[in-house]
Amino acid sequence: MYPTLSLYIDGQFLSGQGRREQDVFNPATGQVIARLPHASSDDLNAALAAAERAFQSWKKSSPMARSKVLRKVADLARERAADIGRAMTQDQGKPLAESIGEVMACADHADWHAEECRRIYGRVIPARQEGVRQLVLREPVGVCAAFTPWNFPFNQAIRKISAAIGAGCTMVLKGPEDAPSAVVALAQLFHDAGLPAGVLNIVWGVPAEVSEHLIASPVVRKISFTGSVAVGKQLAAKAALLMKRSTMELGGHAPVIVCDDADIDAAVAMLVPFKFRNAGQVCISPTRFYVQEGAYERFVAGFVAGARAVKVGDGLAADTKMGPLAQARRVGAVASFIDDAQSRGATLLAGGAPIPGVGNFFAPTVLADLSEDSRLMTEEPFGPVAGIVRFKSLDEALRRANSLPFGLASYAFTGSSRNAQAISSGLEAGMVSINHIGLALSETPFGGIKDSGIGSEGGLETFDGYLNTKFVTQLN
Repeated sequence: MYPTLSLYIDGQFLSGQGRREQDVFNPATGQVIARLPHASSDDLNAALAAAERAFQSWKKSSPMARSKVLRKVADLARERAADIGRAMTQDQGKPLAESIGEVMACADHADWHAEECRRIYGRVIPARQEGVRQLVLREPVGVCAAFTPWNFPFNQAIRKISAAIGAGCTMVLKGPEDAPSAVVALAQLFHDAGLPAGVLNIVWGVPAEVSEHLIASPVVRKISFTGSVAVGKQLAAKAALLMKRSTMELGGHAPVIVCDDADIDAAVAMLVPFKFRNAGQVCISPTRFYVQEGAYERFVAGFVAGARAVKVGDGLAADTKMGPLAQARRVGAVASFIDDAQSRGATLLAGGAPIPGVGNFFAPTVLADLSEDSRLMTEEPFGPVAGIVRFKSLDEALRRANSLPFGLASYAFTGSSRNAQAISSGLEAGMVSINHIGLALSETPFGGIKDSGIGSEGGLETFDGYLNTKFVTQLN
């Protein structure tokens, strides 16, 4: 039931046909479920040429035509969500309900961009001199190269595709080779929605080789990347050397501040499933929990009980709440955080080890009494691990939360409007969510500051990275 994988170049789906291929694994079983073709240099050049050619007409297309395509994609995504989600669970590992939910939520992203692309406005600036007309125009930047990750393969790709296409740009996108089915499904959705050939192209290959080829091409004028801080800095540096615009949505290490006056039961009920969603492989996953002394014991008891109750298993099983880690290498990587924390005096309260048997399964893990210099408190674990520490004053919590170079998402729970105001203004992050989990909606901006990235996706800001500003002044 797993789909056939392919490249998508100039409106054509291209299978192996002698190309280099790689195995795609089911992380719950370790079995090979498909072979993914890699793009050759000729394929990459063909994709770039197709995108460049298509841009000449697509940039002149009516916003109504772009909107129509995006609307159709949204409708088709909802119709096909079950099949797309099942394949995503097979290659990525997350529970089926999460996979289908990802597709359904992403239909909203297509709908949002369909509406907003009809409202890309310029403006008229009143002139100082009689007979002078001053205009500000917003024009598509050109061919874009995008690189998307494996943790939310459908979500991260459709955000970039919808923004580029809605702005009048064309795109060559390299999706995640570990979890490719969702991106192939996206290509099929846009193809079936009537997107002209060459406007969207999908390629696969060795990441460093593909990124080097695409970024170096004079055809590409914009880079968009979602992934790790280290790789993002490398790609941003390459783009900067060539004066190419870039949007970078990079890693985070999200702090959670829980104050004494918070509704502790409500906080635990929200944070446990959110922490272990997608096995913690989420850039906005809460990872550093700062809990005020008066609420500490109650919060820890509730959180640990919740973590122990999470049902881990194959994502296709109806009762699974957390699936496997996406790759076998992640098992050892997550374990290393726990080993380091315990070597520095941390207390293990739940989990702490891989689950024996077939598949990349790891027990939901909670650690307390962590030292500030432990890896879990200084590096993004990207796994089902939570670290909980105490704090006395809110100023202390803010100082510790802001002590790292990351600034993507952050969370807080408090019953005080004064605390909420201090937290919302004091946290150094691109996104702050207080007393609920309210991030990553299509109508809200998504992005970080500091090492966590440049630019935003979603919301009114969604097209900013894909548009040039042109000033025209004319004396009649």
